[in-house]
Amino acid sequence: MLLQSVNKSLNELAQILIQLSDDEYCLPCIALSNSSIGEHSRHIIEMFQCLEKFYESGIINYDKRERNMLIQNHTSHAIFAIDIVKENFHKKNKKLLLQQDIGASQIKIESNYFRELLYNLEHCIHHQALIKVALMGFESIDVNKNFGVAPSTIEYRMRCAQ
Repeated sequence: MLLQSVNKSLNELAQILIQLSDDEYCLPCIALSNSSIGEHSRHIIEMFQCLEKFYESGIINYDKRERNMLIQNHTSHAIFAIDIVKENFHKKNKKLLLQQDIGASQIKIESNYFRELLYNLEHCIHHQALIKVALMGFESIDVNKNFGVAPSTIEYRMRCAQ
């Protein structure tokens, strides 16, 4: 279920990006402190890329993201990067250490691959909700009503509607 949910969320993001020009993708959104859809998309993608990159070493540090401006500024690069992520996240669960530098201190917390994949999924959905706010300025973009909504919220809304 986790792998299908990650794949679904990444596909939804790619479907949004296909509809945007690079200019729209890079346009600052006042409601998001002038960040762009491209900035949020890059952030989502690079979190998944970090998990992939450091999987073998077993020490994940999300602060070591690349911050690739091509992904941030060009929908085609973002969609390509999403496709690569989708090809590579089907890994065996294993123990990992999550590393974080806080000031002069460094902490390491035990985790595992599936837990980090779930974290990335939740993080992705959160940023998709922010992207949805930016998309309100584009009438021509087809946005699924559940884009950027947590699966538990979707289930709850369905139960309430019955």
